[in-house]
Amino acid sequence: MTKTYEFTTEDIEYLRHGERALKLRLYKPRGAGPFPAVVDLHGGAWGKGSLEECRGRDEALAKSGLLVAALDFRQGDDGYPTALVDINYAIRWLKARAAQLQTRADLVGICGSSSGGHLAMLAAMRPNDPRYAAIPLPAGSPAVDASVRSVAMAWAVINPLSRYRNALRERAKGTAWVGDIPERQGSFWKNDENMIDGNPVLMLERGEKVVMPPALWVQGRPDPVHDYRDPESPVALNEPERFAANYRKAGGTIDVQYIDQAARTTVASHDPIAAFFLKEMPVGRVVEVAA
Repeated sequence: MTKTYEFTTEDIEYLRHGERALKLRLYKPRGAGPFPAVVDLHGGAWGKGSLEECRGRDEALAKSGLLVAALDFRQGDDGYPTALVDINYAIRWLKARAAQLQTRADLVGICGSSSGGHLAMLAAMRPNDPRYAAIPLPAGSPAVDASVRSVAMAWAVINPLSRYRNALRERAKGTAWVGDIPERQGSFWKNDENMIDGNPVLMLERGEKVVMPPALWVQGRPDPVHDYRDPESPVALNEPERFAANYRKAGGTIDVQYIDQAARTTVASHDPIAAFFLKEMPVGRVVEVAA
């Protein structure tokens, strides 16, 4: 029988931009540890949302024995790459405090849903990008980087350029789900050039050298918001499978698991993610993370 952990929560300011404080919420299993750790990122089309949206998933992960840090980060008009700067810093912040948080620096993964899934993969693929790693830790902090052991995505918007164009096409048809997605997305990305730069699909297709930790993609069906085919794609695959094929071709490992769309915010998605992290980050083995 799988052990279920009790856990506590704590909100902490992890970074400040002038008068603006950013917080994370720690979900801490009770026990001696060390517990594998996961940084979790909310969605919202890069334009709105908060760590509160991660609560259901994070409670499930904590009950399974994972230390979780759900983040707030810059988004919307702050523009690309501000979110990546905050996420990169948060990963290093967590690693630098690993011992006091009952984890280890080599036991840190990352996950996210929707645009948060995109940000999780992008942060994992470029842990040492100088733009993303622009903010140093406080003086005297341990020498750590933002590399992660594994990455899980839930219905990720993996290709911001194709999704922006897809949303505009669907708006022209009068499709209801579009709403203000193009405006939210546009406020963050500003232009096509940024959506091409920070694009995990196109990064692989143009042969960029990236880090590829083991990955999981949980995708609901039917889901036209995230599971669609880009008419400009060079392959006849929907975006999840297009990315997975490129990831494997470049030498990475990724599993795409499909679930019923109506159950995507339940244990149907939470449990596979928890199992994935526990498998990829066993506490009995110390691993040097490639960066």
